[in-house]
Amino acid sequence: MARADGAAPPAPTNRQLPPAQGEELIRQIYVEHGRALLAYATRLTGDAAAAEDVVQETLVRAWKHSEALSDGSRSVRGWLLTVARNIVTDRARARRARPTEVAENPATPPMERDHSDGVVDTMVVLDGLGSLSAEHRRVLIEVYYRGRTTAEAAEVLGVPAGTVKSRTYYALRALRAALGDVVGVTR
Repeated sequence: MARADGAAPPAPTNRQLPPAQGEELIRQIYVEHGRALLAYATRLTGDAAAAEDVVQETLVRAWKHSEALSDGSRSVRGWLLTVARNIVTDRARARRARPTEVAENPATPPMERDHSDGVVDTMVVLDGLGSLSAEHRRVLIEVYYRGRTTAEAAEVLGVPAGTVKSRTYYALRALRAALGDVVGVTR
């Protein structure tokens, strides 16, 4: 847009005023336009807390562009209201872009995952255990299924602890071999 004297308007700059001058300008803007800005933001958002956030963000942006606001070439209130409207619009668009959040309901139990893989795994392991000798099967049940220590399993099975350790080792080897045949795993 050309000026009345025919010269091109000055190019916009992003330079800021010195911090003290910028802060004083923002204080002055807030004193002059803060109430109108808050009322406008409250009307747009319908929420006083959200409106205060919009006003704060608007003033931060005004501080970042303090030189452009202090040159007197534009309406400060118009600029502030436009920025506030853009902030509200951006927030509304961001909310629509994300899926709606749903609060947890203590009365509704959490959804369970598909347990079919666990069932299949259990069936495969049971088949593998069935291919083991009785001694190997019993030691694995005591140590892994019942969670007993080597000493506890030895006491329950009536064998020395060293025997429990060796049977566990060989039972796991045999089980791994049996499961490798079933699911195609080789070692």
